[in-house]
Amino acid sequence: MTKTTFDLVVVGGGPGGYVAAIRAAQLGMSVALVERAELGGICLNWGCIPTKALLHSATVLRACREAAHYGVAGAGEARPDLAAMVARSRKVAGRLGQGVAHLMKKNGVTVFAASAKLAGGGRLALDNGSMLSAKHIILATGARARELPALPLGERVWAYRQALVPAEIPKSLLVVGAGAIGAEFASFYRAVGAEVTLIDMTAEILPQEDAEISALARKAFEKQGIHVLTQCAVTSSSLTATGVKVTLDRQGKRSELEVDRVIVAAGIVGNVENLGLEQTRVKVERTHIVTDGLCRTAEPGVYAIGDVAGAPWLAHKASHEAVLCVEAIAGKPAHPIDPLRIPACTYSYPQVASIGMSEARAREHAAKTGGDIRVGKFTFAGNGKAIAMGEDQGLVKTVFNAKSGELLGAHIIHPEASELITGYGVAASLEATEEDLMHTVFAHPTLSETLHESVLSAFGRALHA
Repeated sequence: MTKTTFDLVVVGGGPGGYVAAIRAAQLGMSVALVERAELGGICLNWGCIPTKALLHSATVLRACREAAHYGVAGAGEARPDLAAMVARSRKVAGRLGQGVAHLMKKNGVTVFAASAKLAGGGRLALDNGSMLSAKHIILATGARARELPALPLGERVWAYRQALVPAEIPKSLLVVGAGAIGAEFASFYRAVGAEVTLIDMTAEILPQEDAEISALARKAFEKQGIHVLTQCAVTSSSLTATGVKVTLDRQGKRSELEVDRVIVAAGIVGNVENLGLEQTRVKVERTHIVTDGLCRTAEPGVYAIGDVAGAPWLAHKASHEAVLCVEAIAGKPAHPIDPLRIPACTYSYPQVASIGMSEARAREHAAKTGGDIRVGKFTFAGNGKAIAMGEDQGLVKTVFNAKSGELLGAHIIHPEASELITGYGVAASLEATEEDLMHTVFAHPTLSETLHESVLSAFGRALHA
């Protein structure tokens, strides 16, 4: 007979939910995980992982096309095999999904393939007729793509799921939303040959990033042939015989654009429906569950983590919240996450990665507190490894508190930015000062030397600028 009473039940099997289940099992709790779709959630199956697989295929394609530059003959005619790229992407996601299932079994987590609704008194009603009971319940139901009234989804207007499994490469594509998701799809589809237009309502692409970095990303995108329109919105759309016609509003000026396909990447909304929240004290604001620093909701015994609990909408934030939430439940020391110590990465070409405050935000903060900042910059054009790789375009930018030497923010644009940002993440977590970073020995030749030089630059000591 299947067990129905547990110490902890986790609703949602994404990077927050399954990590919470594993950590709770490690701490000796009896744990159940309820997932209505695939283990691994959107991130593993329809987000982080399959998009990176496609983007890596684009990287390999780009390298083949540019092979002559590196002294390799005969590879310049490389062409995309879209079906093979998509098949590999799905295979990668499937392999990791099997891995999560293995981890659940290995850690003794009971998995229920169902949807769940809070039924009061520590109970959860599953749509398969089962009723589970638990001392603690963690909601990790994630989020989904925001839909736009002017662009109803369909065969020619895609959200991320459809964009990950195209039957063919569209000749022309409009990507609505120039945040991380939109920028990544724009990069992939441009690499495989589509004519791409990328639009955003804000004044710059990647609006959450440092303004200087965003401007450099825009230049890089436009150099690749991506048509970028900012302060631009879609007001209406209609299907044509072969594609989609959209009306664009750019600061009051209207124009029309017809494309084969449209990808909507204009943000996300939390999955808060059909959870029984209306019968609890749980508060929801703008489709996200309100929690405190330890992921507790206003309903005793009910917690929320990951995308459903609000920004930043990042898988690694969800996983970290999972651990701190479970450890707090277990009575272990737990500390709220400092949002300024959560790195953000966009896997476009080039990649953009950051942690902490932008230069503008740091200046605003300093003005309010009577302090000052120091900013360091170093371009990859001065780095030996970057030149050897043929990837010498990009910038590392660091922002420090001028008096204390605290690292306030770090920003990188480069094809390897996502791998480099962790160095600053570790430094921030250890509360390293500029002196600590300047005295750190960086291996040569490596891209990481740019991190060192940017720090030195902030204090007038750059060696290779």
